[in-house]
Amino acid sequence: MNLLLAEVAQATQRLADAGVPSPRFDAEELAAYVHGVKRGELHNVPDADFDARYWEAVARRENREPLQHITGRAFFRYLELQVGPGVFVPRPETESVVGWAIDAVRAMDVAEPLIVDLCTGSGAIALALAQEVPRSRVHAVELDEGALHWTRRNVEGSRVVLHQGDALSALPELNGQVDLVVSNPPYIPLTEWEYVAPEARDHDPQLALFSGEDGLDTIRGIERTAHRLLRPGGLVVIEHADTQGGQVPWIFNEETGWTDAADHRDLNNRPRFTTARKATP
Repeated sequence: MNLLLAEVAQATQRLADAGVPSPRFDAEELAAYVHGVKRGELHNVPDADFDARYWEAVARRENREPLQHITGRAFFRYLELQVGPGVFVPRPETESVVGWAIDAVRAMDVAEPLIVDLCTGSGAIALALAQEVPRSRVHAVELDEGALHWTRRNVEGSRVVLHQGDALSALPELNGQVDLVVSNPPYIPLTEWEYVAPEARDHDPQLALFSGEDGLDTIRGIERTAHRLLRPGGLVVIEHADTQGGQVPWIFNEETGWTDAADHRDLNNRPRFTTARKATP
């Protein structure tokens, strides 16, 4: 074992003791970042090249600063995104939401599908759809200036059209034209604040996390926005907490102009997102 791998083993134990959920992965990822190599190449780093800044990075992670804030990057599907303080760090569970959306759009008989991503944050969802559905026209909406600092960096040079605005009143010029509305909105109840992981509670923007006493205020608003934006037969897909699977489909009900409302599970078999179709007249 070379010096770096021995240090990684010590770092893993330190991160585990600090309650970090994935200590080995994070210790290796930090080592790879500091030394400019891939995780699978750590064993090739000569002892003489060990960089003591590794322990500075480990100490930051030990204090529950998000891994992605330390490295400045987040991986999402086939993307590498720039992230940092002020923007919500995309999570792996959202990849299943995007996977469903991509399949749904590809199944549509539409040459150039029109897609809107509300509460886009880093731009992860919008960029993944633009990349994996090449003829799509993707609009992304974000309200918070702190998040937009990162969104603008990520969407630069892409086909995503970025708008600063409130998801609940966005893009009236597209009313009745959109094929798919997708969102990973804030959905944590205010009453759950103390139970949120430190990485999110202390570092993600509050605007991206919390939404009323039951966590569903923004989702209720997005239901109205989606119904306004979508063409008849268009689809909405919206992420929610795994404890809200029995509640969100009821928001997209027949009385408010929806059909086929259903809940879906993520790769961990937890209720993760709801889909619905705008009813045709």
